[in-house]
Amino acid sequence: FLSSSFQQIDYLVSQYNTTKDKALSDLNNVGPLLGSRVQEQLGKEVRPALDAALTMAGAIRETKEALENVSVSVEVLQEGTERLHANLTDVKMHLSNTLNDSACSAAQAASTCNIIRNSLNQLNINANFSGLPGVSSQLAKVNDVLKIDLSSLVQKGYAAFNDTPDLVVNQTRNIISDIKNVLESIGSNITTFTKTLPVQKILADLTIYLTQSEAYVQDYFPVVEQYDFYRWLGCLILCCMVVLILVFYYLGLLCGTCGYDKHASPTTRGCISNTGGNFLMAGVGFSFLFSWVLMIVVVLTFITGGNVEKLVCEPFEDKTLFKVLDTPYLLNQHWKNYLSGILFKNPNINLTFETVYSDCKENKGIYTSLHLEHLFNINEFLNISMYTEDVALKIEHIQINLSKIILLDEVGKENLLNFSSSGIEGINFAAYLTEINKSVTKVDLLSFANDLEARADQLPKGALENALKGHANNIRMVHNQQVVPLEQAMSTLNQSIRLLKRTSSELMVKVKNVISAVNAAQLLINNNASLVIVQETKKYMDTIVGYFEQYVEWVKESIAMEVAACKPIANVIDTAVDIFLCSYVTDSVNTFWFGLGGSSIFLIPAIIFAVKLSKYYRRMDTEDVYDDTENGNNGYHKKHLYGIHNPVFTR
Repeated sequence: FLSSSFQQIDYLVSQYNTTKDKALSDLNNVGPLLGSRVQEQLGKEVRPALDAALTMAGAIRETKEALENVSVSVEVLQEGTERLHANLTDVKMHLSNTLNDSACSAAQAASTCNIIRNSLNQLNINANFSGLPGVSSQLAKVNDVLKIDLSSLVQKGYAAFNDTPDLVVNQTRNIISDIKNVLESIGSNITTFTKTLPVQKILADLTIYLTQSEAYVQDYFPVVEQYDFYRWLGCLILCCMVVLILVFYYLGLLCGTCGYDKHASPTTRGCISNTGGNFLMAGVGFSFLFSWVLMIVVVLTFITGGNVEKLVCEPFEDKTLFKVLDTPYLLNQHWKNYLSGILFKNPNINLTFETVYSDCKENKGIYTSLHLEHLFNINEFLNISMYTEDVALKIEHIQINLSKIILLDEVGKENLLNFSSSGIEGINFAAYLTEINKSVTKVDLLSFANDLEARADQLPKGALENALKGHANNIRMVHNQQVVPLEQAMSTLNQSIRLLKRTSSELMVKVKNVISAVNAAQLLINNNASLVIVQETKKYMDTIVGYFEQYVEWVKESIAMEVAACKPIANVIDTAVDIFLCSYVTDSVNTFWFGLGGSSIFLIPAIIFAVKLSKYYRRMDTEDVYDDTENGNNGYHKKHLYGIHNPVFTR
C-alpha cells in the first residue's frame, strides 16, 4: 500500500511528459493546425471567388470555340445552299422535260403528270444563310484575350492561398520556440510541487510508525505465543474438569444400570451396582470441588466477552462506536474534534473518526479522507492559470501577415474586362436562330421522292414510269449528299449560337461580379484576416492550454481520490476489530463462557439426581427402618408385596 502510493505520485509526475509531448506535437504542426484553420475560414470567401474566375477562364475558351464553329458553319451553309440550289434547279428542269413528254398526254397519265408538275415549286431552298452577319471581329478580340493564360493566373492565386500553412510556420517559428521553453519550466514546477505534498510526509511517517510497530510486535511475539500456550492449557484443564465429572456420572449410570437388581436388599446389592453408586458420588464430590473454579472463570469471561461484545463489537458494526469517539471534548476536554486536533493542531476543523472510516471504506485517497486541504490546498498550488498564463501570452502574440498572397493580379482582371468588351453580346442572335429554325428545303426531299415514285407506279409500264423513278432516285441522292451535311452544320451552328447567347447574357455584369468577388477576397486577406487569425489563434491556444487543464484536473482528482487510497487502512481496522477482536477473540470467549456456564448450571440438577440415584445403587451397611412401613419407602420392597424375606419383621 505504502510503496504503491509513492509509485502513484511518481506516475502522476511522469504523465506530464505525455501532456507536454502532445502540446509539442501541436506546436510542431502549427502549420496544418493553425494555418489550415485560418485557410479554411478565409477559404469560405476566397475559394468561391477563385472558382468563379476559373469558370470565367473556361467560358472564354468555350466562347472562342463557339465563335469558330459559327464562322465555319455559316461558311459551310452558305456554300452548301448554293450548290443545293443549283442541283434542285437542275432536278426541276429535267423533271419538267420528262413531264412535257408526249407520254404524259395520254389519258391514263395526264392527271398524274399534272399533279407532279404542280408540286415542282416545292423543290426549292427554304433557309437563306447568305444574309447572316459574320463573327470574325468578335473572334479576333477573343483570340487577343486568350493570348494571356487566365487559367494559369488563377492557378497561381490558388497556389499562393494554399501556401498559408507554410506562411504560418515561417512567421511563428520564434514564438513556438519560446513556448517550448515555457513547457519545460512548467514540468519543473509540477515536479517541485509534488515533492511538497504532505501526502509524501504522512506516508513516510506512517511507514516509520508501521516499521517500529512491527518491530515492537516482533519483540513481544514470543511472549504472546507463550501466554497463548498457557491460555490453551488453562482452557484444556477446565474442559478436563467438566469431562472428568461427566465421566464419573456416565460410569455411575452405566455401572448402576447394568448391576442393578430389583430383588436385592440395600445390604446385599452387587459390586457393579455399588461401584456405579460410588462413581455417582465421586462425580458429586468433584462437582463441589471444581464448581467454584468454573463459576469464577465463567463470571470473568462473561464480564470480559459480554462487555467487549456490547461496548465494542456491536457499536463498531453500526458505527455508533465512532460517534462515541467523535463526541466533543470526550477524549480531550479542550478539543472539540480530537482527530483534527491531533493532525492539524486545530480542533475546530470538522474531521471525525466516522467520516475518515467511511471515506476509507469507499477507497478514497488519504488527501480527501483526512481533509488535508487544511494543511496543503492543491487547488492553490495547481491553479491552471499559474501554469498556462505564459503559454497563453506567447500564443496571443502570434502575428501572421498574409498580404503576400495575391489571388489575381491586375493583368488577369484586365483580361476579364477585355473579354467582357469583346462584342459577343452584339451578335444578332435572332437572325441566326430564325434561319436555324427553318428547314433546309421547303419540302422533305425523301418524302417528295417517295411520293414521286408512288405516282410513277400508277402509270402504265414504260419509259415514263422508269424516267420518273430515276428522278426520284436523283432526289434521294441530293438529300443524302447535300441536305444531310447541311442539317449537321445547322445543328452545330444552333449549339454554338445558343452557347454564345448564354455567355453574352449580362456578360459585363458577370465579369464585374467575378472581379468584385476577387477584390473582396483580396481585401479580406490584406486587411481583415487579422480578425480570423485572432479567432483561430484563440482556438489553437485553447486546445493547447486544454491539454494542461485536463492534466492538472486529472492530477487533482487522482491526488484527492486515488493516490494513497486508504481502503487498506479501513481493512486493517476491520481485520483488527471485526475479525480478530470480535470474531476470533470475543466470539470465542463468549462461546467458551456460554458452554462452560451451561455445563456448570447443569451440574446442580446433576448433583441432585446423582445423590438420589446413588441411594439405589450403593450397598448399605444397615437397613433403614421407618414407623410407617406400609408406605414402602424404606429403600426396599415389602414382603407381602414382593415376596422377599424381611428380617426386621421376623419375631
